[in-house]
Amino acid sequence: MIGAWRHLLRALHLKTLSLWTPKTCFSLNAGAFWTSVTRCGLHTKPSMPPCDFTPERYQSLAYSRVLEVHKQHLSPMHTAYFPEPLLLHQGHMEWLFDHEGNRYLDFFSGIVTVSVGHCHPKVNAAAQRQLGRLWHTSSVFFHPLIHEYAEKLSALLPEPLKVVFLVNSGSEANDLAMLMARAHSDSTDIISFRGAYHGCSPYTLGLTNVGIYKMDLPHGTGCQPTMCPDIFRGPWGGSHCRDSPVQTIRKCSCAPDCCQAKDQYIEQFKDTLSTSVAKSIAGFFAEPIQGVNGVVQYPKGFLKEAFELVRERGGVCIADEVQTGFGRLGSHFWGFQTHDVLPDIVTMAKGIGNGFPMAAVVTTPEIAKSLTKHLLHFNTFGGNPMACAIGSAVLEVIKEENLQENSQEVGTYMLLKLAKLRDEFEIVGDVRGKGLMIGLEMVKDKESHQPLPREEVNQIHHDCKRMGLLIGRGGLFSQTFRIAPSMCITKPEADFAVEVFRCALIQHMERRAKLKF
Repeated sequence: MIGAWRHLLRALHLKTLSLWTPKTCFSLNAGAFWTSVTRCGLHTKPSMPPCDFTPERYQSLAYSRVLEVHKQHLSPMHTAYFPEPLLLHQGHMEWLFDHEGNRYLDFFSGIVTVSVGHCHPKVNAAAQRQLGRLWHTSSVFFHPLIHEYAEKLSALLPEPLKVVFLVNSGSEANDLAMLMARAHSDSTDIISFRGAYHGCSPYTLGLTNVGIYKMDLPHGTGCQPTMCPDIFRGPWGGSHCRDSPVQTIRKCSCAPDCCQAKDQYIEQFKDTLSTSVAKSIAGFFAEPIQGVNGVVQYPKGFLKEAFELVRERGGVCIADEVQTGFGRLGSHFWGFQTHDVLPDIVTMAKGIGNGFPMAAVVTTPEIAKSLTKHLLHFNTFGGNPMACAIGSAVLEVIKEENLQENSQEVGTYMLLKLAKLRDEFEIVGDVRGKGLMIGLEMVKDKESHQPLPREEVNQIHHDCKRMGLLIGRGGLFSQTFRIAPSMCITKPEADFAVEVFRCALIQHMERRAKLKF
């Protein structure tokens, strides 16, 4: 029933109107809809696409009690979105439901993690089967699922990337990749971009170059930042630089096969190699597209040239595919393929398990052997039967439901629609991305590129939530909205998201106008 319904939506691009009541979600089969009573300035609030799922009634802790327990017993670090954080209760594919039954279109997918949809039936079934068979062994015993999964995953990567190490999180994966790079090169220094996010463990904090994740205590020694080749906010960039359906509004005189911005950023990379690291280095980490920094793309050809420079110094090149992998970028299964490069090590997490704690490092036999000469690597939970059963099901769903192709089609469709908002609103400075990894950078004005104040971005963010759309935040000043839904979304849902965002922008401009009088 679910599959038939979804394919019907994709085929016909239905724009069935829906109604929204704050506390109830009914099945379409019952003929009920969601009801909207709010207004968007002079515009009616966008109608939410239909959902053929009825959530269970919430029967757990009262919202007030949740806030008390959180304050008393959980980390005091403030990470939740919104003054009144959402208390989520249930998920179904691209939809989330809160404790009051309100329905939300999830366009951030648990921070770019729920790759094939919340509680996907096939992934659920695989987890339930394995749950009744075998949960855990550890690697001192064999079980067939880890071998089956390693074979499936390695088949999706080019030669010689064929040795798989399974771990539990992206930080763990990048920790291990750092060890591999240093063991293989017999060197220490590792380079990463400013604005990069590679984890929040004591080791990977050295690679992560986002101010809020830096601390006064010693951490991540031997890591050196280099300029991020950001063609929107950086000193160089033009109208042909990036691999995206949408380019910056910056103009340039470059020929199609020549990028002056790329050449300028490469000179900065050479300067880092000349001044900030030893003559021999361990490696270079790069996200194919920066995630936490706000979906930042580099000039075409930059990574290819940077990889060559790193290898000249004896270093290895690591592609951090934690957010970009598994078909999310649409044109290719892996983000590094969009840059026409072949890394020595690939790290992956998040979408690999559709929300289940799982991650991997894939490398060459040569680098794997170098690690074993220095370390008896062991991971208690890495590659456990539950993770491997779920990981295999995720790969099958991506292939069977053509989710990579859907990312390309729906993502491009949405990017082009969002680009029209950039042309319409002065505060939308840039729209960028590829497939279903999209960023919208908010500015005071297009001329200065100064970030829109956080309070104003917060208001727009909250208005989107109030209208039933959940999106993420990124950028050094939290000025960029991040859109990265599950890869199962449809064009009607993309239409709804764009209209909600447009409505939120109109409301913001109306607030601004009132303040002037």
